[in-house]
Amino acid sequence: MKATAPAKNAKTVVGAIDPDVLAFTVGQDPVLDRRLAEWDCYGTAAHVTMLSRMKYKPRLFSKEECAAVLRELAKIRDRARAGTFEITEEDQDCHLAIERNLTERLGDLGKRVHTGRSRNDQSATAMRLFVRDQLFGTIRETVALAAALVKFGKRHRKLPMVGRTHLQPAMPSSVGVWAGAYAEELMLDDWQYLDAALGSVNQSPLGSAASYGVPLPIDRELTADLLGFHGAVVNVLAAGNSRGKAEAGALAALAQVMVTLSRLAQDLILFSMPEFGYFSLPKEFCTGSSIMPQKYNPDVCELVRSKAAQVCGLSATANAILVGMPGGYNRDLQDTKKIAMEAFDTTRASLRILARLVGGLKPHPDRLRAAFADPGVFATDRALELVAGGMPFRDAYHQVRDHLEDLRGMDPDEAIAKKTHWGAPCDPGLFEQTESFMELALDRCRDEGGIAARAFRKLLPETAKR
Repeated sequence: MKATAPAKNAKTVVGAIDPDVLAFTVGQDPVLDRRLAEWDCYGTAAHVTMLSRMKYKPRLFSKEECAAVLRELAKIRDRARAGTFEITEEDQDCHLAIERNLTERLGDLGKRVHTGRSRNDQSATAMRLFVRDQLFGTIRETVALAAALVKFGKRHRKLPMVGRTHLQPAMPSSVGVWAGAYAEELMLDDWQYLDAALGSVNQSPLGSAASYGVPLPIDRELTADLLGFHGAVVNVLAAGNSRGKAEAGALAALAQVMVTLSRLAQDLILFSMPEFGYFSLPKEFCTGSSIMPQKYNPDVCELVRSKAAQVCGLSATANAILVGMPGGYNRDLQDTKKIAMEAFDTTRASLRILARLVGGLKPHPDRLRAAFADPGVFATDRALELVAGGMPFRDAYHQVRDHLEDLRGMDPDEAIAKKTHWGAPCDPGLFEQTESFMELALDRCRDEGGIAARAFRKLLPETAKR
């Protein structure tokens, strides 16, 4: 067999490298990093602004030179937003592509922007800015789905619905309790995971360089403030070690959201089956069959179940990548980028589609009430009535169990009307706590998002001056 000639080394920003090695190590970064280019522009702008203010002689950037770099960064940011910013395999990622663009436009001035930082803290900063922005969007969409469920639940708050355990009829409940339960899970549980992830990611790693600091009097507190972060990860090695872990924390929160969505989707599939007929899904959210003319399939809900499993898997994968990794930067961390992006895209798409689906959901009161034909569903309520009359609970339990037919014909509306305690079907304030958390989540999102937006507007003009 004829020997294959060795491949000619490819020229890159950081030197010559075998093309196969370059392709393997670069991976999908030229595509994925298009989403990070805008955020890297902000990180670079903060870094250069800090260098221009640093008390160091000779001054690294004059005010005029800093302004020139910021103008070019604003132009690159606008191209990134428009989807026209190019990242080549030779660039490898958005960071080197931006540096190349600045050098082409500004010459030696562009070569100086990397002073005092590493691609490690540069990448970590861009990812944190991206994840922070994605968390803002995820929180808003979580609230939107909760709001749709609350609206549906309020409209049908006292409509009887059999409560089930093990999928078997259990006790009288209501549509309001069913819808409100998922809304409350989203806000009292899942939002707080998202909020915790936001607090964790809202710390700047910029200036930690390769995780060991630099022999320059850089101001890491200034760059954190310029980017709208709460503060900086103080220890430079901790800042480096947090790369990947910050993303994994966010994905753990997304997994919790998707678990809630999966169970909601499963309920919608079950309760819209003809055998139940409690609800009708909006037909525009169902697909048909290529052979069976009558079919309206709950594909949206089925795909939410699948996507929930995928996001849970991505969360586990993010942690698995970190397990056993030594301190300091390791190239394994590159693979957490795609995982994080995919998890956010999947979760946010699922939230948006389910909010619209719930908005078109229709209950069928006749079918909901017909499910109470099984007299056993009233058994616990009747036993507690006997207890209220003085009978010991265990005696009441056995008496009711032995005479279930005596319960036939009981009125489900009357049964749930008696349940007025906190959180029960006829509690007047059933949705109040959820709604207060919805307001709190939006307020926090507006406040935190406003800080970030104002910081970005101050750092780079929204419209580049040409």
